[in-house]
Order: sequence, then C-alpha cells, then structure tokens
Amino acid sequence: GGKVLSRLLNNAVAAGKRVRSETNISKGSVSISSAAVELSEAMCMQDLNLPFSEARLAVIGAGTMTRLLITHLASRGLERISIVNRSMARPKELQEQFPDVDIEIVLEDGLWDVVGRSDIVFTATSSPDYVIDKQLLEANNLNSGRAIMLVDIAVPRNIGPDCSELPAVTPYNVDDLKAVVAKNTAMRQREMIEAENLLLDEKNSFVGWRESLSAIPTINQLQERANMFRQEELKKCTRKLSQNDNFSDRELEAVERLSRGIVNKMLHGPMAHLRRAESVEKKQAALSELSSMFRLDDEDSGRGRRRRR
Repeated sequence: GGKVLSRLLNNAVAAGKRVRSETNISKGSVSISSAAVELSEAMCMQDLNLPFSEARLAVIGAGTMTRLLITHLASRGLERISIVNRSMARPKELQEQFPDVDIEIVLEDGLWDVVGRSDIVFTATSSPDYVIDKQLLEANNLNSGRAIMLVDIAVPRNIGPDCSELPAVTPYNVDDLKAVVAKNTAMRQREMIEAENLLLDEKNSFVGWRESLSAIPTINQLQERANMFRQEELKKCTRKLSQNDNFSDRELEAVERLSRGIVNKMLHGPMAHLRRAESVEKKQAALSELSSMFRLDDEDSGRGRRRRR
C-alpha cells in the first residue's frame, strides 16, 4: 500500500538524480537558441580574443527566439544585453520577464550604433531581407578591423553570407547551429544507454526490496515458532528451578533473558540468509528451505505436541 508507493516514489527520485549526476544526458544544446549560446560561448575566445563573460551582447528582434535566447543566456549569468526592435512593446515584456537582466531597448534607427559597440550580435527577426550584410557593414563604417561575431538564429536568414568576406567579422548561421545540435543529440543518445543501465539498477533495487517484503511473514512465523518452543522449555525449567529455595526471582529473570538470547542467536543466521538472497528465485528458494527446515507450514506441529502431552 502506502509503504510500497512511498518507496517507489523515493526510488524514482533517486534514479533521476543519479542519471543527472552520473551521466551527461542533460548537457549539450539540442535547440537552436541554446545552440547559439553554446556556440558563441565556445568560439568567443578564438574569434574575439575575449572571455564570453566580458563580451557585450546584443540581439536584433524581440520575438519567441529572443525570449528563449535570453533564457539560456540568463542561465549562464547574463547581466546585460541590448535589444533592437521596431517597437517597444515586446522588449518591455522581456524586461518584465527577466527582471534580473539589464535589458537596454533600442529602436531600429539605433541599430548600427548598437552593432558598432557590441562584440556578439544575435539576429532573430522575421524580416525576409538581410538585416546585416557586407554592404551595410561597410556603409556604417563597421569594417575597420574591430572583431565582431554575428550569430543568425532566424529563418529566413538575417545575415548575408558575404559578411564572411570582412576579415574581422565572423558570422554563424542556422546550419552551423544545427551541426551543434546534431553533435549534442548524438552525445545524448550515447548517454541514454548509460542512463538506462542506471535506471535498471534502481528498478532492480526496488524490485528486490519489494520481494523482500514476502519474507516478513516467514520471519515472523519463524520467530513465533521459536518463541513457542522457548516458552515450553522455559516453563518446564522454571517449574523445577522454582522448587529450589536457593533461586531468587532475579536469577529466574536471568534464565529468561538467557533463553531469549540463545533463540535470537540461533535465528540470526537463517534470517540473515533470507534477507541476503538477491534474486527473486533465490529468495523463494530460501523461503522454501526455511519453511521445510523449521516445519513452518505444519500449523499443527507445535499444538499437536502439546495435546499429546
């Protein structure tokens, strides 16, 4: 009933913790927005010669992809980001959703000012045309040699492929992000095998515990049978001892404790053997052996002896 359900829930929680702590199944991005963060963080030092934590970030667009992007950035300790958008409504919603992030809102006419002072620019607009390309960068004097990373997470693309012709500009697009996702997905699939092994361990642990409950009636029956024999023999012994005036009540109590101690030590081995049986088959075999050895299935054996006397 409740005891089994409680143990099952505890084992399920423990299994989940083991999978997360002992495998890498939760690591690696498997969405475009999270892959954009992972890729930009991994390439920041190589492309910009700058730690990701020190990079100035900006995103063009304020839709769902931007919200997901900021969510992943915030999990990595993002403190500040600039959002360029056509209107104020959606960026203000993002400000409310992420109160711990300092979000600067800039309208479209300030786009090139933001790009000019940012190290990493993410693009996530629904524009059918390129938002940034080589000609626009040159027209806004952004080909001076200052390193900048452009990460395009939009479909259709927001960043023109000719941006790569500028030596200081490193563009990444959805195809690059899909490669990250594919690599991480393959890694997670490998980790799933290890996770399944851990879950199988936890399952076997629970099944073993549940099967051990079947031994409780036999253990109780064994203890009752042994105690019955102990009391029978103790009564015969105490009748004789009580006729001896030299035996005090304290000494009779000592005999009682002695009889209990002997029985407990005699039962310790069989009961420990029963509890140690790992598989269901071994446990059933142990139960059968003990029942046969101590005649636990013969309910009348003890009472019959008393009646014959």
